[in-house]
Amino acid sequence: MKVLFATTNPHKFDEIQALLASLPMKLVGLKDLGLQIPEPDETGATLADNARIKAIAYAKASGMHCLADDSGLEVDALGGAPGVRSARYAEFDGPRGERDQKNRERLLFELQRLDDAPRTARLVCTLCLADPEGRILFEGRGASEAEIIDQPRGEYGFGYDALLYLKDLGKTAAELSPEEWNQRSHRAAAARQFAQWFTPYCRAQ
Repeated sequence: MKVLFATTNPHKFDEIQALLASLPMKLVGLKDLGLQIPEPDETGATLADNARIKAIAYAKASGMHCLADDSGLEVDALGGAPGVRSARYAEFDGPRGERDQKNRERLLFELQRLDDAPRTARLVCTLCLADPEGRILFEGRGASEAEIIDQPRGEYGFGYDALLYLKDLGKTAAELSPEEWNQRSHRAAAARQFAQWFTPYCRAQ
């Protein structure tokens, strides 16, 4: 089965493609379609809402099964923020790398204002699959627990990864190779749920 993964983020596409490589499906990206599909407004109140919005919109527009995700960082001391606003936390409109940097700076600024507040946090990934008619077939959620550190560390990853300290490993997410991170990331947890559901679904088609 050919499945569209609705993202313009090449890092996300590479992660999902690696995580789902063993499934009986061919994953294609938006850039592979050769179509100009308007990007839907992500107006959902939650990450799951936004994953649904994207999956349904791109499935209908492409006529394909569409898998979409929305991911974010939840920081306990900030009441779960930035959450659904993780990608736009600094309200900076620019290249992805610069946007990530501004978001990290905003996160550290907000935490420094809280002095000794706990730094516990988690990355959350929600996945949603819709069929070409826009019917939702699958929804899943994965999380990866971490703590926020004050200085970024590591050369891998993107987004907030360089600030996410994994206490049991003594490393940040950005200090793990893509192969190591794919064993324990929030996206990996959600992808495992999807994989368990997808193979029986394919057999039934």
